[in-house]
Amino acid sequence: QVQLVESGGGLVQAGGSLRLSCSASGRTSSIYAMGWFRQAPGKEREFVAAIMWIAGITYYADSVKGRFTISRDSAKNTAYLQMNSLEPGDTAVYYCNAGIVAMSPGPYWGQGTQVTVSS
Repeated sequence: QVQLVESGGGLVQAGGSLRLSCSASGRTSSIYAMGWFRQAPGKEREFVAAIMWIAGITYYADSVKGRFTISRDSAKNTAYLQMNSLEPGDTAVYYCNAGIVAMSPGPYWGQGTQVTVSS
């Protein structure tokens, strides 16, 4: 099994930046892709960004492309989501996810971290 622990959320003004971290433990060899989904109140969960663990290929939702950057530190089993030029529309709970393919949710989820962007 895999456990994902997230950190880095917080409150920031529009135009500011935050960096999310997601650290995996357990049977990490089962992870082929890691990334984030987010869910705002009253809205459906949506894909944000993902990275293929071996090749490092990245995927982004159109809404965050050019503003967010996902990366990973394989030695630490940790993925990072650098969020720049944050907008109020980015306000949501961000859930780290790990599985087999990018953009489709895998079986492992982090506990979620709140990101709030004020206008």
